[in-house]
Amino acid sequence: MKIEIRRNLVRVLAVVGLIWVIYFVSIPLAVTGIDLLQWSLIPRSVQGLPGILTMPFLHDGLEHLLGNTVPLTVLLLFLAFTRSTPWRTVACLIVLSGVFTWLAGLSSPVVGASGLIYALTAYLMTGGLIERKPASAIAAVLVGVLYGSTLFWALLPTAGKHVAWDAHLLSAAAGAVFAWQTLKKPAVADPPPTQIPAVPSPPVTSS
Repeated sequence: MKIEIRRNLVRVLAVVGLIWVIYFVSIPLAVTGIDLLQWSLIPRSVQGLPGILTMPFLHDGLEHLLGNTVPLTVLLLFLAFTRSTPWRTVACLIVLSGVFTWLAGLSSPVVGASGLIYALTAYLMTGGLIERKPASAIAAVLVGVLYGSTLFWALLPTAGKHVAWDAHLLSAAAGAVFAWQTLKKPAVADPPPTQIPAVPSPPVTSS
């Protein structure tokens, strides 16, 4: 158990640390004329297709990165300690939220881990409602208490000029859809009615 906890903690810190490394590497690269933001997600654009995968790892400023670091770390920890395959789930949420944003997004270009944050939030909260397991329910309640009201306002068009509210909304939809499709229990068909075998009549003998 302790080894598993340590492993999950290390992986979460590794993912968040990678995002920070990419940001700091992007600074000297920008000086040399290489702008990593060219890999941003641009909806319905061939050029923006790579952004489906790169969007969560790119940030356009230190304030942007700082704002995403704490909620991303907390949500990844919740996921890691309540799911058997958390990193497969993270990969699927990155792809699905990116696809949703690429297909229907309004903002352009889009970068930042906030899409993944909204996908994780919706996934964890929907999972708590679907599964009704203690660990899932506790995670859903904690996510709602910690980030529910704060994140809600960034889903609205009034969130601000530089806030990609549409990407947040689409990513949350992606997380909810993924949870619904992967966590809901399949319907159990009613067993066929039991047929009672007919009892043969005894032979009739004549005297």
